[in-house]
Amino acid sequence: MDIPSLRNDTPGCAFHNHLNNAGASLPPLPVIEAIKGYLEEESLHGGYEMAAAHAQDTAGFYNAAAKLLNAKPHNIAFAGSATDAYFRALSSIPFEAGDVLLTTDDDYVSNQVAFINLQKRFKIKLLRAEKLPEGGVDPQSMKELMDEFCPKLVAVAHVPTNSGLMQDVETIGTLCTERDIWYMVDACQSAGQMPLDVAKIGCDFLSVTMRKWLRGPRGAGFLFVSDLALGAEYETIFPDSKGGAWNSPDSYLLEPTAIRYEQWEKNFALVLGSKAAIEYALALGLENIEPIVNELAVYTREQLSNLDGVRILDRGRRLCGIVTAHFDGKTPEQITKALKGANINAGIGTTINAHIDFTEKGVDWALRISPHYFNTKEEIDAAISVLRQIA
Repeated sequence: MDIPSLRNDTPGCAFHNHLNNAGASLPPLPVIEAIKGYLEEESLHGGYEMAAAHAQDTAGFYNAAAKLLNAKPHNIAFAGSATDAYFRALSSIPFEAGDVLLTTDDDYVSNQVAFINLQKRFKIKLLRAEKLPEGGVDPQSMKELMDEFCPKLVAVAHVPTNSGLMQDVETIGTLCTERDIWYMVDACQSAGQMPLDVAKIGCDFLSVTMRKWLRGPRGAGFLFVSDLALGAEYETIFPDSKGGAWNSPDSYLLEPTAIRYEQWEKNFALVLGSKAAIEYALALGLENIEPIVNELAVYTREQLSNLDGVRILDRGRRLCGIVTAHFDGKTPEQITKALKGANINAGIGTTINAHIDFTEKGVDWALRISPHYFNTKEEIDAAISVLRQIA
């Protein structure tokens, strides 16, 4: 890749050393222009009128998202965020008292809260599979729990927000397929930094955000829904006119595609911005993006590990672009203040974000550095220089 050109294409690089791409990345010019252009047209000519005029462009979003995941456009639903997409899918599973939901210790905090809510509201049983000694869910534990409890749903985060861990979603997908178990994957932190193929993963639902590694706008995400789930006529708990056609006073016709998981009202500027972001990533090639992100992450871990009193927290057989570390005897406020003073963006995670993982690691907070392909080793060195003074 031509990194200088990509940085020129990213206006934010002129203002910040941005190493917080797992939080929200810096959008490239095509994304910015798509959103600004549409909003300007909408302000001059009307919202409904511009939605109709750009209908073909909007349809291009579904084509791009499908290509990103090796799916079909009819399997894609736009959403306001990854969590919005995830909860729409979760609400469509017809849970009954006594049903089992099987997940992992490393699933996202919002997902865990939702699972606990389902346990409280519908009296389901929530189970978490054991971990491998080196970190990440143990597929054998998953298999044994599936065989013993026959869960209604298996839900797994591909990459947790609080660690560079990559979970083995493909092996779990095979186990679910063999047992006819519904399978949901949170790809919030993996989409955009590595190739994703829903056929290989074998999932029925997969949620994605735009603001992180895909470098799209905030307030946008999407959901993949398999043909099997569509054929089962699963639908979100509160569909609106987008999910069904009101054909009589007491009935409606269910939308046959994944659009049934959408709502009629959406921000079309963000749809077009999302389309531009996905097409930008596809043009670069996820197979080209992944090794660059991994190289920068490995370099970051190596440099951090050379600092006194710093412990790298990432565990797992495979790691990705998220790097987490704890500084003994220091506070998150000290770290944040020093980095901000040097105009460096990074993230801080606390126990609230990863109660099980951080408790097991014996920490209550962690610094999260997440370089993307437009970042450089010089930017990482600048961050390390600041952190060395603190450590």
